Amino acid sequence: MRKSIPVVTLIAASLVLGGCASNTGTGAAIGAATGAVLGKSTGNHKDKRIFIGAAIGALAGAAVGQYMDQQEAAFREELAGSGIQVVREGDNIRLVMPSNITFATNQSNISPSFDSTLDAVARVMNKYDKTFLSIDGHTDSTGDAAYNMSLSEKRAESVRNFLLRQGVNGQRMYVTGFGETQPIASNDSSAGRAANRRVEIQIVPNQA
Repeated sequence: MRKSIPVVTLIAASLVLGGCASNTGTGAAIGAATGAVLGKSTGNHKDKRIFIGAAIGALAGAAVGQYMDQQEAAFREELAGSGIQVVREGDNIRLVMPSNITFATNQSNISPSFDSTLDAVARVMNKYDKTFLSIDGHTDSTGDAAYNMSLSEKRAESVRNFLLRQGVNGQRMYVTGFGETQPIASNDSSAGRAANRRVEIQIVPNQA
C-alpha cells in the first residue's frame, strides 16, 4: 500500500527545484500551512516557474478529517461507475485514472467521452477548494524512456488544463510527469502495463 503524501508545513526560502530528479516521490512539495502552493506553469522540466502564495484557506484540527471525509464521499458519488479509483490515504485522497479511459493510445489529448467524468471531478474540486492537487502522469516501460517521460508530462498537463477551463484555481495544481519510473504493477504482463499507464490526482488538505 502506498503511504500518504506528507504535507509540507514550511517552505524554505532556499528551496530549489531542478530537473526531473527533484520531483521524485509523489509530489510531496505541495501544501503549506501558510496557504502557499508550489506549481509549475508548464510540464517542461527545463522551464519551471514557481507560484507561491495561493490563498485558498486553511483547515485545522478535527476539521481536516471531516472536510476530507465529505470530499471523499462526493467523489465516490460523482465518479461511481466511471472507471476512476478513489483511494483514501490518511487525510489525503488519490484519484487514479487509467489511460485507456482518458486517452487514445500514444495520445495526450483527453478522449471526448471522458469529458463528462472530468467535469464531475472539477465540480467536486471547486466545491472543496481548501486543498492542493498534484497531477501525476505515468506510463509503462514499453518504448523509449524519454518519449514516455514526455508523454506522461503532456497527459498530466492536459488534465490540468481541462480542470483550469472548469474553473479550478491553477495555483492549487502541481503537474509532474514520471514516465515509467513509478510502476504500480509488473511491466511483464499486459495487465500490469495497463495498470501502469495512468494519471493520478493526489489531493492534499491545506492544514493550518
